[in-house]
Amino acid sequence: MSRQPRTRQLPGFGLTLGSTLLYLSLLVLLPLAALAAKAASLGWRDFLAAAAEPRVLAAYRLTFGAALAAAGVNAVCGTLVAWALARYRFAGRALLDALIDLPFALPTAVSGIALTALYAPNGWLGQQLAPLGVRVAYTPLGVVVALIFIGLPFVVRTLQPAIEELPAEVEEAAAMLGATRWQTLRRVILPAVLPAVLTGFALSFARALGEYGSVVFISGNLPLRTEIASLLILTKLEQYDYAGATAIATTMLAASFVLLLLINGLQAWAVRRGGGEQR
Repeated sequence: MSRQPRTRQLPGFGLTLGSTLLYLSLLVLLPLAALAAKAASLGWRDFLAAAAEPRVLAAYRLTFGAALAAAGVNAVCGTLVAWALARYRFAGRALLDALIDLPFALPTAVSGIALTALYAPNGWLGQQLAPLGVRVAYTPLGVVVALIFIGLPFVVRTLQPAIEELPAEVEEAAAMLGATRWQTLRRVILPAVLPAVLTGFALSFARALGEYGSVVFISGNLPLRTEIASLLILTKLEQYDYAGATAIATTMLAASFVLLLLINGLQAWAVRRGGGEQR
């Protein structure tokens, strides 16, 4: 009996895989390896001294805290926006759909200048908020606002296809079976879109961590108050403090990697849980 020939990969698999690995190595792995090698050359004492200065710790707290807050707001508001765009037809829908992508197209510096002009004490919205005792520009709140602005499209564009693929009939079937709106949301809709929500949250969070241009204008860059880690790294480089810049960058990289791993793990759990509930 003749043996069946082994199934081979599609033609071009080796070339595309090799190109992918080369691309990742040159543009991702080598820079990260160089950063890790530079950090290893500092020694633990110098590394900790540079990475744990009070000014640096304040920048960490603001950067990660503002990024998490902005990603959380975007996860909620982005879900509502994506639901409206996917489920309803209304006047101005096409314009709203196009405006969602505006932060993608705008240079980050332009976004920062526009937000500062809008929320400054003499700005259009700043003048209205000042009598209420609310200050946005040159405060940590301004950093969160800027990060919400640049991160919203990631959530909306991740969620919109998932909502469009969810048939409206499943909601009608749940209602016919006696489920309340809250039960339909919790048992039918949320398990189906939760992985996409978490993906959008992760993308928005990752984008916020590395944001620079839109934040430096509205934050005011006050040390220990409104200074983000990206700006502090640039400041260290301008002062020829390469060890300090390397320590901050390495700490940010490690913390970001751990947080993104946790978010991806949560996303995988949501996918398994959603699949189990559907069965």
